[in-house]
Amino acid sequence: MSKKTNARLRITQIKSAIDYRQRARRTLEALGIKRMHHTVIQPDNPAIRGMIKSIEHLLKVEEIKE
Repeated sequence: MSKKTNARLRITQIKSAIDYRQRARRTLEALGIKRMHHTVIQPDNPAIRGMIKSIEHLLKVEEIKE
């Protein structure tokens, strides 16, 4: 078994959530994003990846290796 890395994701909102469904806005809130061009760093895990996938059209995601 390989050693698990401590990968993290830098998530930035690049598109407005105006005129998108309430669920998309709540997903942004759950990720900790508060406004346009706001960046948060989250751990890379399946729950976060699932949230990103549901609103990937609003986000820019970069992987950070530590």
